[in-house]
Order: sequence, then C-alpha cells, then structure tokens
Amino acid sequence: MKLWDEQLEGMREEARNMLQYLPALSQPDASLDPLTRARLIREGFVAVTANAPKSERAEPTTIPGPAGPVPARLFRPKGRARGLYLHLHGGGWILGSPEMGDATNERLADRFDLAVLSVDYRLAPEHPYPAGPDDCEAAAAWLLDKGLAEFGSDRLFIGGESAGGHLTLVTGLRVRDRLRKGDRLLGLNLVFGWYDVNGTPSQRGNGGHPDMLDPDGLRFMVDCFTPGLSEEARRNPDISPLFANLAGLPPSLISVGSLDHLRDDSLFLAPLLACAGVDVELQVYPDSPHGFQALPTQISKVFNARSEIWMERVMKAAGV
Repeated sequence: MKLWDEQLEGMREEARNMLQYLPALSQPDASLDPLTRARLIREGFVAVTANAPKSERAEPTTIPGPAGPVPARLFRPKGRARGLYLHLHGGGWILGSPEMGDATNERLADRFDLAVLSVDYRLAPEHPYPAGPDDCEAAAAWLLDKGLAEFGSDRLFIGGESAGGHLTLVTGLRVRDRLRKGDRLLGLNLVFGWYDVNGTPSQRGNGGHPDMLDPDGLRFMVDCFTPGLSEEARRNPDISPLFANLAGLPPSLISVGSLDHLRDDSLFLAPLLACAGVDVELQVYPDSPHGFQALPTQISKVFNARSEIWMERVMKAAGV
C-alpha cells in the first residue's frame, strides 16, 4: 500500500533537511497551574509567529454566539459568492487566532469566489468544552442563515488545522445533526486534525521524529479542553468525533504529514469515512511534521496545489 506518489517521493530529502528549522512550542514547568502554563505557551507561540503577515482585506466582525458576540475575520469575494467557507484555526484549543489563516483565507476568497469567515472561538482552559465547539456551531449557523442574502450562496465548506481540524469535523456533525442542514455542506477540509482525544498510537510517540508536538503537551491541551472528564466521557463523539456516526457527511479531504504526532488520527478517520459512504481523499506527506504547510518546501507547495484541486473538484461536482 502506497501512501504517497512518486512526485512526493522525490521531495523527501528536502523535507528531511528542513526539519532542523522546525519551531518548537515552549514547554513551561508542568507543575504550574493550567492558566499560567497556557499563558506562557501562548506567549511563546506569539513570539514564534510575530512576523506572520496579516491581510488588509480582512474585515473585523462579530457573529451572535451562545455567550455573547464572537469575533471573526471576514473575507469577501469580489463578486457574488460561489460558496461559503468557515475557517477554524488550530492551537490545541488553548491558543491561536483567526489571523493565522489570513493568507490562505484571502486566497480562497479570490481563487474560488468564496465568502470566508475565520472565527475567534473561545479558548481553554478559561473556556473548556463545549465553549469552543458551541462558538463554531454558531458561526456555521450564522453563515447558513445569512449567506444567501449577504453573499449570494448558502452552501458551506468547513476547514481547519490541528485542533481546528477537530472542530471542523465536530461542527460538520453538528450541522448535520443539530442544525439539520447537512445537505448544505459542500465539503470538510481536515488538515492534520485531532479526532480521538484519548490518544491514538502516534499521539503517544511518533518514533522520536522531530515535531512541533510532543505527548506531554498534547495531554496538557486535552486536559485544558476537557478538564476532569474520564476516558469514557471523552469518547463522546462531540469530543472525539472518530467515534461518531459519519454517514451523510460531505466530501472530505484529509491531509497529514508522516511525522505528525496526530498522524494516526487521520489514518484512522479516512477508512471510517469511506466505510460510511463518504467521498474521502487522504493525502499523506512524507517526512513532514505537524504544521508542515508553513515550511518553505516543495511538499508544502504540493499540499496547497492539491488542496485547491480538491476544492475545485468538489465545487464543480456540486454545480456551484
């Protein structure tokens, strides 16, 4: 069984050489209380990403949420929208912001004529489950309700990276089950997501390969997101969507690097989606860690190109 093609095989040496430049999240003293430890991790993350460009095209906005207005960044297409895109940023549910996706979200608006909304959902440990998923569901509901009148479309993509991939799948399931609007979903773009918070094998150790993530940091993030919950409680499909009934979900693209601590979450999810009758495409990128799409490699360029090919295929098949 081949998980990648000859084009990617030829890019492996460059990918391996780039691993030495991989940024690492700060790891404060584990004895600190969760709020202090999360604050220090956030400060370290901000320092690493301080030079990331922000788009002047983004419109700061808010949408109604279950606990008050939810901040977001909106990218409008230049004309009538072919579709809507809800972007959910990563950060282990404890850090990150919509600005992280500005470059990609601006390109989605321009390249595919999508109205793109990136949501600043509430973060743990200050706001544990279900705060973040509730905000994401509210954003999906708002787009589906307002999209046709505001932008010209009521068909929705959802996409996100890492914890944002987790929230993408959870939100897609909520659109299907709670909002009863699964037929309005165009697709799910699941980028190295987190689908079993109790820990797949790669979460517990990925063979010692370099990665932005590590097992202790992953467990800390889960504890912040789901404090005090037992393993059984964490198997709730709204928390670990690998355990969900996946039938009826829209076309899904799963992308992951072979060195990612969250690799197995994607490898487990793909065949489960296929068995449920979902149109699913799995893209595994060799010698690539968590967050590989941010590295200046040929593999990251291929990732972007193949993601866009999938988007166009899905939109054409849906007639939008």
